[in-house]
Amino acid sequence: MELIPKELINTIPKLYETENEIDPIAYVKLFIINGWTWYITEFSIDKNICFGYVVSPFGAELGYFSLDEIRSLGIGVERDLSFKPTKLSIIKKAS
Repeated sequence: MELIPKELINTIPKLYETENEIDPIAYVKLFIINGWTWYITEFSIDKNICFGYVVSPFGAELGYFSLDEIRSLGIGVERDLSFKPTKLSIIKKAS
């Protein structure tokens, strides 16, 4: 399964495009069974780098992350197929 489907790649803002937005939208949700979840709000296709909201067993924060690093974890990373683009404020309240 593709972590970011081709039909969404051009929809996700490029890196830094939403940095002045108060409540950006997450377009993709990735997760692994051990409690890590990544919500992607920006994406750089050439560098395979994302910006978004990361929820882990240690807390939650906005930050940059690499899809290659996520894939290299060796644990099955999955994309939430039912996830719809959602404002970060809603995601933060739910997590």
